[in-house]
Amino acid sequence: MSNYEQLTMLKELTDARAIPGDEREAREVMKKWISPYADKVYTDHLGSLIAEKNGDENGPKIMVAGHLDEVGFMVTRIDDKGFVYFQTVGGWWSQVMLAQRVTILTKSGDVTGVIGSKPPHILSAEARKKPVDIKDMFIDIGASSKEEAAEFGVKPGDSVVPYFEFTPLKNEKLLLAKAWDNRIGCAIAIEVLRRLKGENHPNRVYGVATVQEEVGLRGAKTSAYAIEPDIGFAVDVGIAGDTPGVSDKDADSKIGDGPQIILYDASMVSHKGLRDFVVETADQHQIPYQYGHLAGGGTDSGSIHLTANGVPALSITIATRYIHTHAAILHQDDFENAVQLIVEVIKNLDQDTVDNITFS
Repeated sequence: MSNYEQLTMLKELTDARAIPGDEREAREVMKKWISPYADKVYTDHLGSLIAEKNGDENGPKIMVAGHLDEVGFMVTRIDDKGFVYFQTVGGWWSQVMLAQRVTILTKSGDVTGVIGSKPPHILSAEARKKPVDIKDMFIDIGASSKEEAAEFGVKPGDSVVPYFEFTPLKNEKLLLAKAWDNRIGCAIAIEVLRRLKGENHPNRVYGVATVQEEVGLRGAKTSAYAIEPDIGFAVDVGIAGDTPGVSDKDADSKIGDGPQIILYDASMVSHKGLRDFVVETADQHQIPYQYGHLAGGGTDSGSIHLTANGVPALSITIATRYIHTHAAILHQDDFENAVQLIVEVIKNLDQDTVDNITFS
């Protein structure tokens, strides 16, 4: 895949709008890009996309999962003046929300809005020092009444997504976009299957785009039950610690220094045998990597590793700045190195190796 094609794929994935429970648009983009490299593509009953690529039809099943959904909002009510109130869907920090542009996805088409609140000019000096509570925010769509908002097509239950366009920065390896969390994981799954298309490998590989990760790792649970993998990888974003004010004890990963191998998060302890095998593979092929851990939060590995009688699982993540906002930044080299690492690992995961990892 040329760099132009790769950037086109990343743009289409991140520009797609898909909050938890309404992932259709991103799923269609994922299906378009991964289908040419898969033997079979299907969905589970919750909406996760599964692309199956067989090497040895009797070999172990390897699951590589990124999630389709991005953090967003859902319309809950419209007041008499036409202002729209909402529920967050996924985790949001209130300070990154005000005055940000959003798109409401209605059956009648897109409706543009901006997140507003009571202006600081009329607040007390004490109130101005405090962040605005999300419950006190609303979306202004330019409607003058509840009836006009209804004419626009807006109704409770509609998805609301951040608005931002994919943009390479002046340093073209740094890519700015919404929804890196976690369309970069979906892109990794696509590229892994593409690079395995002409390779002999001793297993069955499943590139998976899960749904509803941001509200509880839900699609990973149903898709893993559908696949019953022998080994599971969640590919997601991680915290970058290379911005002002962040100390190494808070987060020490840097964008561009390689994918993060997650040791521990709130959803799982990474499988030591699998982690050691991945690290040995990276060292053997001189692929850069970093270690990471998250005291709070988790990835799809948290659901995958609890499937059936247990699945050795590991999260491999891309250090990303400003996740869970309208615009995040990551480094294209980290994408490339994550793909190379997972491909090299898969090429060596035959049944004996999987058994050795599982029972070590």
